[in-house]
Amino acid sequence: MPEEIPRKGNGLTKAIGLMFTRLLGWRLEGEFPREKKVMVAMAPHTSNWDFVVAMPFIMALRIKISWLMKKEAFFFPFKRLFLWLGGIPTDRSAPGGLAQQIARQFQHKDKLWVAIMPEGTRKKVSKWKNGFLRIAYAADVPVLLVAWDFAHKCIRIDSLYHPTGDLEADMREIQRRFSKYRGRYPENQTDFVEHQP
Repeated sequence: MPEEIPRKGNGLTKAIGLMFTRLLGWRLEGEFPREKKVMVAMAPHTSNWDFVVAMPFIMALRIKISWLMKKEAFFFPFKRLFLWLGGIPTDRSAPGGLAQQIARQFQHKDKLWVAIMPEGTRKKVSKWKNGFLRIAYAADVPVLLVAWDFAHKCIRIDSLYHPTGDLEADMREIQRRFSKYRGRYPENQTDFVEHQP
């Protein structure tokens, strides 16, 4: 594992993670980038099983993946646990919006990987939410594409995407890269339509 990646956990959590990856029969393919700060886009998100499959790998590899949750959920006695697990409190009503809030988190931390599922739900949607790209723009960080490939029981580290600043073009290219993967329920995936000039 590259030393640039934020880390969390210990020998016990690693052993538990390894045990569950073996029980599930899944594998990990691809290489992690040598980046201290990235947005992690995970797709296709079609089932609660996505979390069940991903967590053992996160534990086994001892990676600290941060995620977003509304600030109201960070109350006693769960606040410390959520923060330890990588939760980032967000306030959607704050000036500057969500992208600027998370950009400030990137500025204040030496290492930070924030994961978002662009679909925003397990149900089929007509188009993805672009918040993860807006955060990447504001924080000036690349986007790591990580896919659930249920057809091959594999989590794939697809590629590191450097956004161009063209929201429509960036989203189209990212969706194109994810379109070759199949979630647990392919019928819930967003259909990718190649751009017609």
